Amino acid sequence: MDTEKKLIINSDKENLLTELIRSMNECISFYFSVAFVNYSGLQLLLDPLKEAQDRGIKGKIITSTYLNFTDPKALEKLKEFDNVELKVFVTDKEIGFHTKAYIFEYRDSYKVIIGSSNITQSALKSNVEWNVEVIAKEDASFIQKVLKEYNALWEYSSEANAELIQDYEEFLKTLKRTQPVQQSIYEKKEYIIPNRMQKRAIENLERLRAFGEKKALVIAATGTGKTYMSAFDVKRYSPKKVLFVVHREEILRKAKETFEKLLPNDGFTFGLLTGNHKQKNVDYLFATIQTLSKCYEEFARDEFQYLIIDEAHHATSPSYQGVLNYFEPEFTLGMTATPERSDSGNVFDLFDNNVALEVRLHEALEDELVIPFHYFGITDIETVDLSDVSIDDIAEVTKRLKVNERVDFIIEKMNFYGHDGEKRKCLGFCASIDHAQYMASEFNKRGYNSVCLFGEHSPEQRERYINRLENDDDDLEFIFTVDIFNEGVDIPSVNSVLMLRPTNSPIVFIQQLGRGLRKHANKSFLTVLDFIGNHNKTFLIALALNGSRYYDKESLKVAIATGFANIPGCTHIQMDKISQERILEQIDRENFRSLKYLKEEYFEFKKLNQGLIPYYLVDYLKYDGAPDPVKFIDKEKSYIQFVAKVEKDEGLKNLLLDIEFENVVKELSSKLPLKRVYEFVILRYLLDHDYIDVETAQHEILKIIKHVDLDSIIHAFETLNQNYYDVGQKSTKLKLCELDGWVLSKTSVFKRVIDNENQRAFIEDILTFGIFRYEKEYREEYYGVPHFKLYEQYQMVDAALLSNYRKIHSSFRGSGLIANEKEFFLYIDLHKEESIKESINYKDMFLDEQHFQWQSVNNTSQASERGQNIIKNKERGVNLHLFVRKYKELDGKTEPYIYIGKGDTIAYEGEKPITVTIKLENEVPASLFNEFTIKV
Repeated sequence: MDTEKKLIINSDKENLLTELIRSMNECISFYFSVAFVNYSGLQLLLDPLKEAQDRGIKGKIITSTYLNFTDPKALEKLKEFDNVELKVFVTDKEIGFHTKAYIFEYRDSYKVIIGSSNITQSALKSNVEWNVEVIAKEDASFIQKVLKEYNALWEYSSEANAELIQDYEEFLKTLKRTQPVQQSIYEKKEYIIPNRMQKRAIENLERLRAFGEKKALVIAATGTGKTYMSAFDVKRYSPKKVLFVVHREEILRKAKETFEKLLPNDGFTFGLLTGNHKQKNVDYLFATIQTLSKCYEEFARDEFQYLIIDEAHHATSPSYQGVLNYFEPEFTLGMTATPERSDSGNVFDLFDNNVALEVRLHEALEDELVIPFHYFGITDIETVDLSDVSIDDIAEVTKRLKVNERVDFIIEKMNFYGHDGEKRKCLGFCASIDHAQYMASEFNKRGYNSVCLFGEHSPEQRERYINRLENDDDDLEFIFTVDIFNEGVDIPSVNSVLMLRPTNSPIVFIQQLGRGLRKHANKSFLTVLDFIGNHNKTFLIALALNGSRYYDKESLKVAIATGFANIPGCTHIQMDKISQERILEQIDRENFRSLKYLKEEYFEFKKLNQGLIPYYLVDYLKYDGAPDPVKFIDKEKSYIQFVAKVEKDEGLKNLLLDIEFENVVKELSSKLPLKRVYEFVILRYLLDHDYIDVETAQHEILKIIKHVDLDSIIHAFETLNQNYYDVGQKSTKLKLCELDGWVLSKTSVFKRVIDNENQRAFIEDILTFGIFRYEKEYREEYYGVPHFKLYEQYQMVDAALLSNYRKIHSSFRGSGLIANEKEFFLYIDLHKEESIKESINYKDMFLDEQHFQWQSVNNTSQASERGQNIIKNKERGVNLHLFVRKYKELDGKTEPYIYIGKGDTIAYEGEKPITVTIKLENEVPASLFNEFTIKV
């Protein structure tokens, strides 16, 4: 056998962890020599080590005390495996130890991986690392030399016995006491720089202010640096006086410290306005709403140029409203993790619907604003049978979960996977108070110090238990709870989460997961153990972990099959085979578009909405993991019609009796989700104005995106004037605007509808939701003409609108290739339905991530004008845009295409059809490539 070599790097296509796991599953023995082993990396290899032990595969591991980086806890864990021999190279001042080698023995060959990666989560998954893999026969000179060196090292190293590990651990503790981990560092305010999230927010705030906006909202998860972001923006804006308002004093003190740190030499004075402090005569005042609401009239209305409302979802309450209505700052910034709506109003409206930034869990992981998590999905014990019970029947679910054998199983798995840091600080989420009390009692009986916390406990009791859990010297390790920690409670040092209840909502799952993701000096990852039962909603876990509100059956299945490879950074998601198969089966059976499924999803969301009917689309923006309401629109033509139907709501039904109102709602709803924002921005302006000209439209659009071309604005005016509707569309779709020259005005029908206060609220909601979701998906970028974003979803007809096509848009249908002058749009189905009898066998396929093979329709010859434009597209200045979908239909609904960008023909053959090879301008990301090419 010839020697095989390859370079392994950590990227979205591959990482060293995947290669190590694959190799361990296939080898007959293994030998590692690594300078450092810490628990974050070892935890990811525990299951492969256990499987190797079960198969009788033996291994040897050498690590070292070099730089005191190896974790004693990792050494102790490795000693638990009876198939692994462990030695430690004890370094001294003269000799360092820096090897990173992984050797796997096969029947007739060896695989050697040598490079830069130690056993840490970052080295195995996300760091920039180079590791070279060599496969060769045993007698190859390279293999012989590696084995000889390994054996020499093995002889030189010390056995990792209990005494050595204990001595090493004591040495590290002494070192920690004499040399604190957090060394004093030279830190000047100009060296503290914004992270990516903060930079984006500040840029967007600048742009909004440049267009005269006076308010904006930033939505980002707890712990992602919103306070720093506000301080950076204040520093840039440089107001003379600032008012920072929040409802908890403890947040206030931290905020004041942050501002003092970032603006130490700017000559400003800082003070608190609370129950105990009345420092009113300062430049930058940090006030609790409770105190401020009693004395705000002592200040001049224009006293503060910049007003910050933290936890802005509270700002709809009367105490905040008094403050907000009184002060007249130049700019007001709202910050929140959950933009909740309340009876007294909508937080989006309070900030003029200007959302400067929204950061949800996946973006927070990507931007490293929170710590990574290691999720282990574990099949629950067989004696717990939930297959014939509704997970909403809490009493019955609780009864079935209260099994001593299950408690032992949970403890066994918990001890196997371990946790980061010395003391375990764990939250256990239970099905009910009864279940939480049972778990705390059973854990205490087994010697694990635990308490139970639920809503009826006083804030003082809650705070006492939280402080005990956070205290390294207290022996409290577990707090079992129902749902009081879903949001709003911050316990930064939590390093473990136990999911002990059936998941019935992706929202709750994400909230519970989020409790442990706050950054903390003493942890580098969160351990999440989810005990997955055989109930009929197991697949909801996959929805929560997949991280996309906009999913389909196929993308979910591929995510599960690839171990959620789309999750960024060091986060690791692993499900055992039984759980995987169970979830895949459920996804296959479930119809995500059926009225039954949509109603279940709606009512589950309503329950989380405090049981209140979510009348508005923006209600779905407040929770990470909320359902996509556009699915409800697809079912009933508008969201209001869906709610009227499932709620049997007479008030809504009566409102919909106004045919013109119903038609306006349907017309606007049909545009969701927006693919360009211009039309909705123009319509939102027209809610409060009788007409709009091109210059004003440009000004309004530039509040949302960095640039817009004049022709596209004119095309948007023409579109709203229904210039490109066919006869059928004109007869059924209500006209909202009238174009006269380059001025667009409201039609009398549209004016009448929005003059009705009840009707206007629903119209405004659709426009706000459409614009907000557009901003979320497209950000502030300008995509040119055609206005396509890479890897976004599109229907065939969208290309007409987005390329400023000036004929009837509904003509964009049917054929696999449609052209607008020099723009050619190729629509490709990878899997053809068997029922379609084609006269040829299409061969449309990915050749690799950057090359695509496509066949023209079967009457296209190379000599024809169209054939020449395809095969010589580059020299003729023709742009080939590729839109691909895996299946034409899923769950009875037509699937959208994914835009994979432009490409150029680099090879071609054949006549009628022509088969061409297209080189794509952009390499398709690994997660999307997998979705297109993996059949589950």
